[in-house]
Amino acid sequence: MKGYLVLEDGTIFEGKPFGVLKEAFGEVVFSTGMTGYQESLTDPSYAGQILTCSYPMIGNYGINLQDNQSSKVQVWGYVVNELCEVPSHRLSITSLDGFLRQHNIPGLSGIDTRALIRKLRTKGTMKGAITTSEPADVLETVRKMDNPDKENLVARVSTKSIRSFESGKRRSVVVIDCGVKDNIIKELQARFDVHQVPYDYPVEDIRALDPDGIFITNGPGNPAHEDLRSTVVATLKALKDEMPMMGICLGNQLLALTLGARTYKLKFGHRGVNQPVGFGRRVFVTSQNHGFAVDGPTAADVGMDVTFKNLNDGTVEGMRHSGLPIFSVQFHPEAKPGPQDTTFLFDEFARVLEES
Repeated sequence: MKGYLVLEDGTIFEGKPFGVLKEAFGEVVFSTGMTGYQESLTDPSYAGQILTCSYPMIGNYGINLQDNQSSKVQVWGYVVNELCEVPSHRLSITSLDGFLRQHNIPGLSGIDTRALIRKLRTKGTMKGAITTSEPADVLETVRKMDNPDKENLVARVSTKSIRSFESGKRRSVVVIDCGVKDNIIKELQARFDVHQVPYDYPVEDIRALDPDGIFITNGPGNPAHEDLRSTVVATLKALKDEMPMMGICLGNQLLALTLGARTYKLKFGHRGVNQPVGFGRRVFVTSQNHGFAVDGPTAADVGMDVTFKNLNDGTVEGMRHSGLPIFSVQFHPEAKPGPQDTTFLFDEFARVLEES
């Protein structure tokens, strides 16, 4: 059976379907990681997207029980050059094909991913579809559909009820869940009692938990979506003068909006485990997954000092408020996948809470 990736500009890539045989529509993006496909597939920040990988062979070490970053596959479709059908690893319990079948997600293999990624880098991310139908019949649907970031994707992936992880730690934090990765929760649990709440959790209910700080997580979609402005951004505005805050990825962008800065969409985003960021005279290699960024000049206008910068394109990778105990980063210090160079930022948050 033939399968196709159909892009909104009319480009069609022919390949072989795997996973579940169904159509998927979304924003087509790419990741540059050589490994970490299981963590990426289960990262809630990928909701709404058809993900392709720059590394040619994917699936060679299978799927294990340890690396999931949420309870399900979050991508809406998956595209690879070569699918490894016989994985080899002592922890593997199933193949990549079996994993996508289990979670009802379609995949496509055998296409020229180099050509696809060159196109996305040149023209920017595009709407697209994975299909086994006649591509011409799908193209018009792709062109007419809204980009998934027009939807409040955070509502799809945020927890629906409060979850508490208490172990008698000295300090407690409320985690505003916009699509949190499991390893963020693990890093926070190692340092604090944690209350994980939905993205639209009321201000007074957060105050009733009496936390020492607020943590805002990663997540999918446009940070300036009106539903996020009226919920999580409004909540952060109400609490910003009351307690310390830290944000990661979408949390970085939401804090910028809270304080009056602006965000914008990147041409093709940063997705992978090899993004260099500058911090003073040091360089860290970081894990990243985002399609939006904070506008640096407007952040400076509202009292945010830029602390980290992307060394590839100069975009803002981290901020700290000049007067309030608030800081955030655009990359993922919790790794999974990727390097653990910046896990010290969780310790920095603990220090800020102690000082406050």
